[in-house]
Order: sequence, then structure tokens, then C-alpha cells
Amino acid sequence: MRLGIVASRFNDALASKLLERAQAEAKKLGAQASVVSVPGALEIPVALQWMAKSGKYDALVAVGLVIRGETYHFEVVSNESARGVMDVALDSGLPIANGILTTEDEAQAEARLDKGAEAVRVAVEMAKLKSSVNEKR
Repeated sequence: MRLGIVASRFNDALASKLLERAQAEAKKLGAQASVVSVPGALEIPVALQWMAKSGKYDALVAVGLVIRGETYHFEVVSNESARGVMDVALDSGLPIANGILTTEDEAQAEARLDKGAEAVRVAVEMAKLKSSVNEKR
């Protein structure tokens, strides 16, 4: 299983833990994981698109962390990064799991750091499903 992970560095103290758990889960599942680092959540979709177009991956994972601030920017980043991830998945037909956390505060993010590992499990499961569906044709 060839897995690509795009990881945002914004809110790095917690985002790096999210990535570590995703990488550990990939290793546990026997997937070969390649990581691409981007500045923030809004940059994740384009990196996913580049990876999807490369043909090198069976599935992709997006991990990052958006914590609500005092402005509308939280909604923009949360909504547009999620929309971008979904657009790339639908356009490419490649399984892409969205592990971008959107939380009210750091405590909520800390409590959800296992979502990186969960996203890896989802991506691997969907890649296997895609393979199974394609075999039945």
C-alpha cells in the first residue's frame, strides 16, 4: 500500500503530534507512507492534487489543525480546506481521508490527536475497497 500524507505545519506543536500518530498507524498497517509538508490547511488540497496526479499513491491522507480564532477566517479555512480535499478526491477518484481537525481550542485538538491515525485507517480501507470494486469489473 502506497500512502501519501499531506501535513500542515500551522499550529505545529499539536499538528506534529497528529502527523506522528498518522505515520505510526501507517507503519502499523504496513503501508509505505510519504509525507509532504505544507504551511497551512488551505495549501493541503493543491498538494493532494499534485500527489494524486503523480500516480504514485493508492490513497492519500490530509492532516492538519485549524483552531478557532476571533475572526471569520476560521470558517473560511475550515470550509475551503474540506471542500478542496473532497474536490480532489472526486476529481481524481483516489481515496483521500480528511484528517484536518477543526476545533474551538487547543484542548479539543489535544483530545482528538488520534484522528490522524483514524484518517490513515480510512484511507487504507477505501483503497482496498477501490481495488475490490475494480477487480469485480
